[in-house]
Amino acid sequence: MENDAVKLSPLGDVVAVRPGYPFRGAIKEAPRGEMAVVQIKNADAERGVDWQALANTEPTGRKQPDWLQGGDVLFIARGNRNVAVYLNQVPGRAVCAPQFYLLRVKDDRVLPAYLAWYLNEFPAQRYFEQSAEGSVVTSIRRQVLESLPLPIPDLQRQQLIVNLVDTARREKQLTEQLIRNREQQLTLVARGLIQ
Repeated sequence: MENDAVKLSPLGDVVAVRPGYPFRGAIKEAPRGEMAVVQIKNADAERGVDWQALANTEPTGRKQPDWLQGGDVLFIARGNRNVAVYLNQVPGRAVCAPQFYLLRVKDDRVLPAYLAWYLNEFPAQRYFEQSAEGSVVTSIRRQVLESLPLPIPDLQRQQLIVNLVDTARREKQLTEQLIRNREQQLTLVARGLIQ
């Protein structure tokens, strides 16, 4: 019989953790800027990144931008929502703001979508809550993130989890659309009663 034990590995052993692009001061919007910037307001753990809403800007400083790519995971390190966002694909040249850590899987035993899912689940979220620093605006230090114990099931199991997550998201979207449709129908019925 196969051993179904799941191996635990510190996140930093399987993922390269990089800080977001170091803008000097506020991010200044430049409509014809050469890069788009993912900010916290553009990222949601369930819906992903709202690529249409990104601000364009110009690079500041000398650091070469770490361009986002498909398979990356963005982790919101500052604020009250320390969640991960999986980037299935990136439509253009974009970077993430300094409030994020850019996570790139460097171990082929881990699927990036699985990593993002696990970072948003209870065991990891509890770890972040207990490890957050700051009183008004909390943050997760890089060392804390890299020390997170990451369970690594086999790739088949990871893919099964990712498929379940995708199915649950689609079901939720369809349910929300059905609710909106029903509300519109009831509004039309109510308007018809008045006329």
